Amino acid sequence: MIRYELRCDQAHEFDGWFKDSAAFDKLAAIGLVECPQCGPAKVAKRLMAPAIPKKGRPARNTKTEAPPAPVAEAPAPPPSPPALPAAALAAMPAELRAMLQHMRTEVEKNCDYVGADFAEEARKIHQGEAEARGIFGEATEDEAEALRDEGIDIARIPWVPPSDA
Repeated sequence: MIRYELRCDQAHEFDGWFKDSAAFDKLAAIGLVECPQCGPAKVAKRLMAPAIPKKGRPARNTKTEAPPAPVAEAPAPPPSPPALPAAALAAMPAELRAMLQHMRTEVEKNCDYVGADFAEEARKIHQGEAEARGIFGEATEDEAEALRDEGIDIARIPWVPPSDA
């Protein structure tokens, strides 16, 4: 993996992790590299100096190490599903955070928030007792497993703060 320092056309600076240089170029060309502060924007790599250690010395710059994996969801006050902890957000690559923020925006715009009644409402929709529509909310791991056992398709989405937060 490679880490790039990035800047959007609104002068917001952030970093992003990519498989390689070609991956950044490909994603940027199709508009999938977004600023985590202002969303879709023209994003460019910033000039970076490589970290080259002196012979016999280990590199002191650890910027090329892979970031730690995000941690599990943590509770947040209603009416919004639980958000990821700040430590997980800080460790998350900016590109991934921007994509999750975009996904959150689309879910909130196109689906109904049902809160802690998620499992019950998903069953009603599946059984035809409620209007078929997209919903989101909270479910315990046991409730989610029971829904899957009943053949009800659900997915967990890491819930990050909105891009304007």
